[in-house]
Amino acid sequence: MKKRDSIDTSGYSDLIMENDGIPPEYYEKYDVKRGLRDLNGKGVLAGLTNVSNIIARDPDGNPCDGQLWYRGYRIEELIDRYRGNDYGYENLAYLLLFGDLPGKKESKEFIDKLEDVRELPTNFTRDVIMKAPTKDVMNSMTRAILTLASYDRNASEISIENVVSQCMQLIAVFPMLAVYSYHAYNHYENLDSMYIHRPLPDMSTSENILNLLRPDSKFTKTEAKALDVALMLHMEHGGGNNSSFTTRVVTSSGADTYATIAAAMCSLKGPRHGGANIKVMEMMDDIRKHVKDRDDDEEIQDYLTKILAGEAFDGSGLIYGMGHAVYSKSDPREVIFRKYVEQLSEEKGRTKDLALYRKVESIAPIVIAKKRKIYKGVSPNVDFYSGFAYDMMDIPREMFTPIFAIARVAGWSAHRIEELVTGSKIVRPAYKSIMKKH
Repeated sequence: MKKRDSIDTSGYSDLIMENDGIPPEYYEKYDVKRGLRDLNGKGVLAGLTNVSNIIARDPDGNPCDGQLWYRGYRIEELIDRYRGNDYGYENLAYLLLFGDLPGKKESKEFIDKLEDVRELPTNFTRDVIMKAPTKDVMNSMTRAILTLASYDRNASEISIENVVSQCMQLIAVFPMLAVYSYHAYNHYENLDSMYIHRPLPDMSTSENILNLLRPDSKFTKTEAKALDVALMLHMEHGGGNNSSFTTRVVTSSGADTYATIAAAMCSLKGPRHGGANIKVMEMMDDIRKHVKDRDDDEEIQDYLTKILAGEAFDGSGLIYGMGHAVYSKSDPREVIFRKYVEQLSEEKGRTKDLALYRKVESIAPIVIAKKRKIYKGVSPNVDFYSGFAYDMMDIPREMFTPIFAIARVAGWSAHRIEELVTGSKIVRPAYKSIMKKH
């Protein structure tokens, strides 16, 4: 496929910097909360929600171990409740959408409904997904989501019943949109073999992702459960995270479900949000390349110091996977997921790689604390291990953020529905103009 050349805009750079640059001190002068957060990471209050809650500070305002709640349940309790259940993600999707945990009957009915609609329109894979394939699977998925609106007679109707139906259908087909988009790219761009498997009705979402992705459709119980837990941990994270807030903003305008979820996809794909685990993987590759003795804590510390100073890796000055916009002492998702990563590393013979991750996990906060002013503490977040887990499952990196989207579409759906039920105004914050009059 022939790529289009870009327009030469180099001559405009000086104009843009002159007219769009805003002195940093202005934000302090006008008390602007950059990123809609204060220095402690506390977000500007923009709404109310029953869907979930994140706790990173105790009642006295001191940093504490992080907590994540879905509909009044601690995430640790929910993960433990569905430890032996292949359909953990589906049961928590029910919880997020409807506010209560399903009983056995409700769970089966909900799973059956998802299975019934886990199919794409006739020739959709050929006519939409396989057209203009790209390495950016998130872009391919977003295009497909918008195109699905053309196949929906009631695409623009925003009654609760219709929106719930649309959301359930998107939850069901997201694995297909993601995996088929990857296969199209892998075939046309990498010249690899093309194979398209159909989802199987007796498989969970996590099992079907592996079924659709692999040539032989085979996977282990450990892999399927680790992926199921990853989906449960990523499916919701409060109304203030970038993509969920985007969902509520676009919903408040009266837009249809497809446009709303597509907007959330565009938000999630950024490396500061859903793409962070890829940056962790790239950083770890770089550390392996430059640290000769991976058992030498001092050598690792020295190299992390260079990364933090912008003298190594990508020059950003960031140690990826460390720190979070809200959490301080710990990210509960990382604490939970680490156990499943350990199980995978044993099964896959990757314990040496895990040991390096553990060293970086323990040394990085020390390095950051020495070089940066820390207002709320720093600890590894869930992205620190998720990419490593996917890599051990032979999931290609192009699929890392799409898997995040497969999980998070349930949370987006819950926030869209809640905004439709409780919201009455279009979201419109203020920006203070500091432009010069001519």
